[in-house]
Amino acid sequence: MAGYLFLGLAYGVYMHASGFAWYYPALMAMCIYGGSLEFVAVSMLLAPFAPLQTLLVSLLIQARHLFYGIALLDTYRGLGWKRPFLIFWLSDETFAVNCSSRVPEGIDRGWLYFFVSLLDWSYWVTGATLGALLGAGIDSDLRGLDFVLTAMFTAILTDRWLSEKSHLSAWLGVGASGLCLWLFGADSFLVPTMVLMVLLLLGLRRPLERRLA
Repeated sequence: MAGYLFLGLAYGVYMHASGFAWYYPALMAMCIYGGSLEFVAVSMLLAPFAPLQTLLVSLLIQARHLFYGIALLDTYRGLGWKRPFLIFWLSDETFAVNCSSRVPEGIDRGWLYFFVSLLDWSYWVTGATLGALLGAGIDSDLRGLDFVLTAMFTAILTDRWLSEKSHLSAWLGVGASGLCLWLFGADSFLVPTMVLMVLLLLGLRRPLERRLA
């Protein structure tokens, strides 16, 4: 909630400062629900109409969701009418939380995933709307506010590290990220990193399963 509200506030303020009415960030948060894409969409809305470029940029920015979806095929299997909502509400943070959650005995996993996803979406929409409404009264430098999500992912990684016996998958992720960052640069390394991580995890699936058993 803290991560979404703070970043959502920054996004709402940014939209207000760019000349958009308060309902623009509110509706975009409800319908697009892609933090990075929504920030980029501001400049695309202010630029000359370029549908093909907009499509390609959007696909590139959100391409990581393809890998999230593959990873969640078994997790979201058999959840009936909840599944379309879970697919639409999927985000980086929701993926991290639902993948790392250990469903307590006696708790329906479908409802657990549903409410985690619903709450994350509502936090983002609330933050974006409040930021737009309060933007006119905020006169301060908001640079660096997005670091709150980096801190949140660091906390999630730390929790997973402490709860697992083997850290091989974590080291694979760190190694793949570092290699792709060096090869492709900070602006283009995300998608190659996800592809490489999926290939490594698939190729080393049996050794990983033996070490985690």
